[in-house]
Amino acid sequence: MSKKKYLIVVGGATATGKTSVAIALAQHFAVPILSCDSRQFYREMSIGTAKPTAEELNAAQHFFINNLSIHDTYSVGQYEREALNCLEQIYQEKNIALLAGGTGLYIKAVCEGLDDFPDVSEETRNALQSLFDKKGIQPLQEELEQKDPIYFKEVDIQNPHRLIRALGIIRETNKTFSEFRTQPKKERPFTPIYINLQMDRALLYERINLRVDLMLKAGLLEEVKLLYTHKQLNALQTVGYQEFFDFFDAKHDLETAIELVKRNSRRYAKRQMTWFRRDEHWHVFHPKEVKDVIKHIESLIF
Repeated sequence: MSKKKYLIVVGGATATGKTSVAIALAQHFAVPILSCDSRQFYREMSIGTAKPTAEELNAAQHFFINNLSIHDTYSVGQYEREALNCLEQIYQEKNIALLAGGTGLYIKAVCEGLDDFPDVSEETRNALQSLFDKKGIQPLQEELEQKDPIYFKEVDIQNPHRLIRALGIIRETNKTFSEFRTQPKKERPFTPIYINLQMDRALLYERINLRVDLMLKAGLLEEVKLLYTHKQLNALQTVGYQEFFDFFDAKHDLETAIELVKRNSRRYAKRQMTWFRRDEHWHVFHPKEVKDVIKHIESLIF
């Protein structure tokens, strides 16, 4: 094998089996896994984020799981720096590393670098935050869909932090948020090998629905209840938690909350699939095709 450095990147929508495939690859190539799921960073959020089990965590070394508290302030820029530092350490001993997760922006940050966005004034941020506080997330969603339909199809529209960030830039520059995402890639000391896990959409949606049922049996409602008093934190502005916070606030009943979690999870998966489709460098595999994935990787490395 050459001394060239490679980063195997396992991406795909939620519930496509990224964890099991990543562990199989980590064991085959004898490398650790850098998690790229921004929801699994937080120690207090386990069931609702489909975090790897203790057995799975023991099957391969993992970085960036349970490394933060929901009370910590953390950004994609910090993740980019820490992940690159982690890779630098790994590459001192190995020529291969492995990144796995479904958070597209974080994958892009590690492999290509972050785009440079203009600063947004405090006045604009406060105006958007006030709109959210008074009228909820729907006006933010509607404004983004109207002003930047491309980004609207990709972003997690249940995350007010992401919407406010994009709309702040749109309002101040009169340009779409998407226009700032086409800047040249930054040089990296490794070559990414992109693996996109896909399956039939109907089957994926069935898996998502079943996973929500299994999460509830595992104690998701109790986990959300423990986090209820912190529901305003950025880390908790996510599917699987917000819907149950609204249930505890008596905005709807439990059955409705469960259906909303399933629906919003399916919608989130659809947005992830849109994101992974926009770049041609992803090689598509079914999660059961692990041997084919290994063969493909080895054909590029050895």
